[in-house]
Amino acid sequence: MSGPSLEEVLRRRRVLVCVGAGGVGKTTLAAAVALRAAALGRSALVCTIDPARRLANALGLTWLGNAPTAVPAEVLAREGIRLAAPLQAMMLDLKASWDELIQRQAPPGQHERILQNRFYQTLSTALAGSQEYIALERLGQLRERSDAELIVLDTPPTAHALDFLDAPSRILDFLDNEAARWLLDPALRASRISLRLAHWGGGWAAKTIGRIIGGDTLEELAAFLGAVSGMNEGFRERARAVRALLASPETGFLLVAGASPERREEALRFHAVLGDRGLQRDGVVVNRVQEEPPASADSELEGLHEPLRSELVRTLGEARALAERDRLSVRLLREGTAPVPLVAVPRFSAEIHDLRALWRAGSYLLGEAAIL
Repeated sequence: MSGPSLEEVLRRRRVLVCVGAGGVGKTTLAAAVALRAAALGRSALVCTIDPARRLANALGLTWLGNAPTAVPAEVLAREGIRLAAPLQAMMLDLKASWDELIQRQAPPGQHERILQNRFYQTLSTALAGSQEYIALERLGQLRERSDAELIVLDTPPTAHALDFLDAPSRILDFLDNEAARWLLDPALRASRISLRLAHWGGGWAAKTIGRIIGGDTLEELAAFLGAVSGMNEGFRERARAVRALLASPETGFLLVAGASPERREEALRFHAVLGDRGLQRDGVVVNRVQEEPPASADSELEGLHEPLRSELVRTLGEARALAERDRLSVRLLREGTAPVPLVAVPRFSAEIHDLRALWRAGSYLLGEAAIL
């Protein structure tokens, strides 16, 4: 028995998380999902992680920032699209979101000290897991503050499913690392920000690591851990809240996959991990599937001069081979993810870069159109 259709999911979910590997079109499909939810009468907000401007351009906007922006009705109307509820979009600003979190969570007097610290600046911009963590943190904030009936989250590209799902735990492990605290204990206990390595009691471990990465670097790390030490419980509470939100009955996951064999296997692994975690799998979207060329294509090549005809015959054969490969992938994905509903979205002749193309992609999501 198949689960609810994607249309049913859009009508009842509060949060829909689009997950999958990088390069499969999550950002575009997240926007198409939110657009169609608004057309069904549910106010929707799509939050993208993609730093490119593709989502803003596709929605007819010139800019997206770290706060929700309404998609104007007149912009939609120019493309012949009428929504039954408001549509908003935003693009996560990694650094600004971390800074905002520090402003809320840091003990009095510690805000600027943390914001200026080099280790914090690395954490908030480049540390593995920081983007995934802040995306989930931001999702929790939106769930609490936004009046949108459906929030669609476009997640960061990940090589492994656990990179996203375990991000809160990894960041907490970094902030609460017992080994680092043991090493830096003299500095932390003294609560001095500018202690030199020599002032830490000359411990062998501190001296050895100090020679490798430099005393100034250890100072910065000691300063950072000391400054955030009072925030760890707050971070843990937020992480627990986010994990509870992901496991909540009001939250579902939409897995976006590619049709190549590599992408297919990635998707099947991701699907299994979601199930093992007890998370709600609402659907699988196989994106950019090659459609079978029309049967009339061969006759249309008759009469063309060489070498153009031979080139086109070869191209047509390659397209048919690719369509057969993708058809097999879709079948294997459907079998491997059943009973979760699966839909296929074709490879369009041009990149999706405007509202009309987003609307067309949405027609495949809701079953209004299908690959033959």
